[in-house]
Amino acid sequence: MQFSEKRNITRWFIIVASFFIVLLILWNTYNFFQIFKHEERSKMEFWAKALTSVANANENSDLSLPFEIISKNTTIPIFITDRKDSIIDSNNIDDAISNDPIALKTYFNSIKNDNQPIKIERSKNEYQLVYYGDSPLLNKLKYYPIALLLIIILFGAVVYNFYKATKMATQNKLWAGMAKETAHQIGTPLSSLIGWLELLKLENVSESSLIEIEKDIHRLQTITDRFSKIGSEPLLEQKNIIAETKQAIDYLQTRVSKQILFTFSAPEDPIYVAINAALHSWTIENLVKNAIDAMRGKGHLDLTITSLGNKVKITITDTGKGIPKNQFTRIFEPGFTTKKRGWGLGLSLTKRIVQEYHKGRIKVAHSEIGKGTAIQMSYKTIEKNLD
Repeated sequence: MQFSEKRNITRWFIIVASFFIVLLILWNTYNFFQIFKHEERSKMEFWAKALTSVANANENSDLSLPFEIISKNTTIPIFITDRKDSIIDSNNIDDAISNDPIALKTYFNSIKNDNQPIKIERSKNEYQLVYYGDSPLLNKLKYYPIALLLIIILFGAVVYNFYKATKMATQNKLWAGMAKETAHQIGTPLSSLIGWLELLKLENVSESSLIEIEKDIHRLQTITDRFSKIGSEPLLEQKNIIAETKQAIDYLQTRVSKQILFTFSAPEDPIYVAINAALHSWTIENLVKNAIDAMRGKGHLDLTITSLGNKVKITITDTGKGIPKNQFTRIFEPGFTTKKRGWGLGLSLTKRIVQEYHKGRIKVAHSEIGKGTAIQMSYKTIEKNLD
């Protein structure tokens, strides 16, 4: 417990420290931006003074320095206007814009509010205004914090996904360990039950009762076998999927409400698929039980097996309450359930068995609210190995 608390403290310390570093970088970037902006303002003020010096020069004026200042500015876009904001001249504007009066006016309006204009006195009552935009370097620096934030968000998403995947892997190991321990715990009383069954056979107990007890003991063995396989790669065998499915349905049919009408249809010829029999019966059981719950213990449940080429499809259709279309994929997510009491693990486990272990596919083939749902599994068939 203390180890877990220390890990949480360390994690929060790293998060807070990272957040502080991000704020520090953004604050420094903002300061750099303001410093560069102030320097560009100073350059433009010198440029305006140089322009004024050239405009007011006479034949004895030394204009070498003003001309040098004016010529040095090759990056900052400039507009010179009269007092009514009519454009008189422009500098460092792209030719495609400067040659198009409409584009030039649009560009002027776009940078007009970037910076406070500089006033150039021409005479007592006459002046011009110098409007200027931000240089390419300043524009890049302006968008740097946004790029930095995007990189940080992306990095955070990668870290979060890694943390989530690690957490899920740990949880999977925990569930696998609990499942194996459950199988081990069930095994002890199960062995005793097998022994008691043998004693009952010697006591002339009704044969029909012994058969049902034997079926339930076999069922417990199957459940134990299922739990023991969680977390490990199951052994796949060539099995007739029609016979395996029929066996699972027959067992469930005798142990559910008589108000559930079962129908089963399949081809007469066997269809072989590489599956684990115990896990396949588990998928059928989960789907049938979900269908029965959706019908509230009363309705029609149809299981159909169809074969087309090298594919076999198992469709389980009920007359239950149906599933909204936006939940077609969510019902297979771990923890998702619409029941008041439920862990939301049955269908997610079914999907894992079908797709990861048996290399098949499972989906909601059709559903209509108030009329029922059809869930379909599909597998690739194989040729029966006669060796």
